[in-house]
Amino acid sequence: MKSATRSASSPYFTTIEAGAHRPIGGISKRGFDIAAASLALVVFSPIFLLLMALVKFSDGGSVFYGHRRVGHNGRFFKCLKFRTMAPNADRILQDHLRKNPKAYEEWQATRKLQDDPRVTVVGSVLRKLSLDELPQLLNIIRGDMSVVGPRPVVEDELELYENSAVYYLKSRPGLTGLWQVSGRNDVSYAARIAFDTHYVTNWSLINDVVIVAKTIPAVCLSRGSY
Repeated sequence: MKSATRSASSPYFTTIEAGAHRPIGGISKRGFDIAAASLALVVFSPIFLLLMALVKFSDGGSVFYGHRRVGHNGRFFKCLKFRTMAPNADRILQDHLRKNPKAYEEWQATRKLQDDPRVTVVGSVLRKLSLDELPQLLNIIRGDMSVVGPRPVVEDELELYENSAVYYLKSRPGLTGLWQVSGRNDVSYAARIAFDTHYVTNWSLINDVVIVAKTIPAVCLSRGSY
């Protein structure tokens, strides 16, 4: 179930009340989302089941991981992924950042690590091929996400958007987007914000189709994926 809870400490949620902005694209974008996600679930169901088995039997931990992310109008939701990290990932991260100043600087700048000690062997393969994100098809059908849009962020990350946060909050977060087909982790966070802002202010269904088409070679080539 989606949560309408917002953080009182964040200034970006105070200007947007529930229902103040309908998601960009309206009915046409939502219809495209449902049709595309439903078809993808059917087509990829054998792979989906195989990956569930691989994750489960790799270390006996949970198959899925749901992380709280900020969605449309500031509503929080559980963004689903195949679990790619060790069960004690938070402790591993804190220990690693404390012992490695360069890793700490990288984390502060991008909220990602190119050499992430939390990632399992199976998880590293899933991330390289972006297969860990397949469960987000369920988020799309539920209405938490869209096929194309800004990548979902955590609450602390939204502060990096500053004045551009309003554009992020006007859209459902996407399974893919301009950032994914424009270098992904190889570009700066400022560039990512610019991509998200440009996408929202220039949305069209044709652009969504073009981005989906560009996502296929980007995933196959693993550009900027880690």
